[in-house]
Amino acid sequence: MIINKKARHNYEIKDTLVAGLVLNGQEVKTLRTGHGSLKDAYIKIMDGQAWLINADLPRYSHSSDPNYDSRRRRKLLLHKKEILSLQKKMEKTNLTLIPLKIFFKHRWAKIEIALAKGRKAYQKKERKKRQDLDREIARTLKQLAISS
Repeated sequence: MIINKKARHNYEIKDTLVAGLVLNGQEVKTLRTGHGSLKDAYIKIMDGQAWLINADLPRYSHSSDPNYDSRRRRKLLLHKKEILSLQKKMEKTNLTLIPLKIFFKHRWAKIEIALAKGRKAYQKKERKKRQDLDREIARTLKQLAISS
């Protein structure tokens, strides 16, 4: 499973959706070994099709293909209605499509995508402060429960 760790930090997730992912053989093997990155990846809708762009799936270690492009664009498998719905939501509310994680369901590669709104720097700082406060409160409550 490949997870985009920065997605929830940099974006406010509005809605999620699971889609199929078109991969070649060595990309599947790379994912099964746990290699890959969604760090700078995003999803773009072009000509009525959804594409995963800039996801890094490195060359499989036992592959002999010298022309392999690890950052090629990969097609997402979505129904036409889903693509149109996503497009309308993106245009209406100024949202973006980002990948959250790539995983396997049975033997098929799936990708969880999200409609998200980018966070400003001050929003990220506020969220970090709130998380630190919550962690400190939980720690204090735990110590009080142990001591009494």
